[in-house]
Amino acid sequence: MNQSEFPVLTLITFLPALGAVFILLTNKAEITQIRWTAFITTFMNFLFSLPVFFYFNAGSAEMQFVEEVAWIKEYGISYFVGIDGISLLLILLTTFFAPICVVACWKDIKDKVKEFMICLLLLETGMIGVFVSLDLFLFYVFWEVMLIPMYLLIGIWGAPARRIYAAIKFFLFTMFGSLLMLVAILVLYFINHSVTGEYTFNLLKLYELSIPFHVQTWLFLAFFLAFAIKVPMFPFHTWLPDAHTEAPTVGSVLLAAVLLKMGTYGFLRFSMPLFPVASHNFIPLVSILAIIGIIYGALVSMVQKDLKRLVAFSSVSHLGFVMLGLFALNIQSVQGGLIQMINHGLSTGALFLIVGMIYERRHTRMIADFGGLSRVMPVFATFFMIVTLSSIGLPGLNGFVGEFLILLGTFKSNVVYAVFAATGVIFAAVYMLWMFQRVMFGEVTREENRNLKDLSVREIGVLVPILIFIFWIGLYPKTFLGKTEASVQHFLKEFNKKYEASIQKKDNIHAVNKSEELIVKK
Repeated sequence: MNQSEFPVLTLITFLPALGAVFILLTNKAEITQIRWTAFITTFMNFLFSLPVFFYFNAGSAEMQFVEEVAWIKEYGISYFVGIDGISLLLILLTTFFAPICVVACWKDIKDKVKEFMICLLLLETGMIGVFVSLDLFLFYVFWEVMLIPMYLLIGIWGAPARRIYAAIKFFLFTMFGSLLMLVAILVLYFINHSVTGEYTFNLLKLYELSIPFHVQTWLFLAFFLAFAIKVPMFPFHTWLPDAHTEAPTVGSVLLAAVLLKMGTYGFLRFSMPLFPVASHNFIPLVSILAIIGIIYGALVSMVQKDLKRLVAFSSVSHLGFVMLGLFALNIQSVQGGLIQMINHGLSTGALFLIVGMIYERRHTRMIADFGGLSRVMPVFATFFMIVTLSSIGLPGLNGFVGEFLILLGTFKSNVVYAVFAATGVIFAAVYMLWMFQRVMFGEVTREENRNLKDLSVREIGVLVPILIFIFWIGLYPKTFLGKTEASVQHFLKEFNKKYEASIQKKDNIHAVNKSEELIVKK
């Protein structure tokens, strides 16, 4: 492990919480000061996260910038944080989107601004905490911390009609999965004690456990439900369209850009390395559910009349690709899955911002209420077109890199899975381009649309940084893939080693049992 001389991970994890405390002490009438405090805090946090990216040793698979301090020593709980190539890009994605979200809601949020910004900052702390935690207890704390501000963002600042319903549904789904995961964490904790005599939540030590096969299955299922709900995988996705539709724009952006990645990240960081045999056994089930999600999400997106619901269901399809890639278990597919997590965050986050911008002008998200907007909003149309093309995976833009690697890796692993998944790419082009055509092209048939203002400087400033990364990843993905390669190779090597060792042990036990049976019979 590479110990950190400067606690940079602690800094970027808790700086937003510190900003939240500062805002808490600010008079709620000082709205401008509150907004600037939130922006400066999140922007500084993004700047502090840049050295983590540039100083990260891409050639090493070890945990880096590690900090470990005993927290509740008698129970083996420690403040243990560190990152590898698997978590690096997700942390950068979180710090990147936080200041964008503050600027995006600068004029949109007019009610309870102080409370809104506090929730936003606490949410950022929770999200980063999930990605840096190497202690299962600490991870669970951040997992739950992140749940509360998102629940409040949907329930208080969401659309009036169904925001309470959507918030409660989001909370219940996530909490149900979380409780099962907590039980599984405790079982792991006691198994480790029974084997080593040590009470610990240290993830790296728990990786070394050899867990019996039947126990692995149950623990895998408990973690699976928690992460599959968060992804969300078919058929655990039903909370997502409601949460996305009712949440304020930046709530939808953070939900799509970062929160959904906690599920896919959870599979890579916890489920697969801890339970390799169970993970291997569940590959067919997970892959089939992922393919159903890809096709189902695309088909449902085609029939949506609401722009936000269309983008929400497209997430089910896109994240199906990620899950398929992760469980194909080769270097191309897993790296493709990782980069697709980032791509989905950028493309879908930008789409929700664009839908929010048009909603602020017309107070409707119905596709039928638009048409011909490219004539009155040419700058908006340009940004919208680039983001749409990135979402459907046009070569040269970010989406293509992830989907190509996933399909390439899946093809090596299982041709049938790859063929079915590829249909999702075609469906995505159909529903996204059809949506774009109905909103942007044709005649302006509604009087309300004739005098719509094009994007403001602030709105352009929100979208330009995202477009830079959309082109950067699309044209030169090596910058990002190079940071993940060593960690992914190490992950696959350890996974295969543990799986083969477990199978060999299982065969030995089976052989011994058979010999004993023969002796008894004789």
